[in-house]
Amino acid sequence: MYEVATLGGGCFWCTEAVFSRLKGVIKVVPGYSGGWVPNPTYEEVCSDNTGHAEVVQITYDPAVISYRTLLEVFFEIHDPTTPNRQGNDVGSQYRSIILYHNEEQRKIAEEVIQELTQSRKFRDPIVTEVVPFKAFYEAEEYHHNFYDRNRYYPYCRVIISPKVRKLMSHFAPLVKEGARVDA
Repeated sequence: MYEVATLGGGCFWCTEAVFSRLKGVIKVVPGYSGGWVPNPTYEEVCSDNTGHAEVVQITYDPAVISYRTLLEVFFEIHDPTTPNRQGNDVGSQYRSIILYHNEEQRKIAEEVIQELTQSRKFRDPIVTEVVPFKAFYEAEEYHHNFYDRNRYYPYCRVIISPKVRKLMSHFAPLVKEGARVDA
């Protein structure tokens, strides 16, 4: 039985590119969650008036990859200490957010954050929101598989490729056979 995780770590092009390369991940869909406006468009979300964050909804096989492992990757590939920003992407739509689907996910998320805080992995405090999942709105088609369709686009080469390389070096045993990143 597959499970679902909903995570926002900045630009969904980045998080989709990373999570789609993990063994046990069945599907990764970019979209919007955590706000109050139903069926928002990309432009509405970017206006910073919908409350939504750019997120990915990950369908995964817990017999192959655990929710905890997904969170370990999540915290490795983005900066959870910057409120409403990831690098040059600024706005609440780029905030770090975990939308839990059940109490077990909430508990694991809080445990991982506590462990990272106690280990002092990050110099600044973790500001990742941990909130109940309410709704997910799939992003427009042109956002799907953006990195794999546009590897030579400057944003992909400068921002996304280093995240994918980091995944492949830090989590090599978890990466699907044949997954690649362009230099």
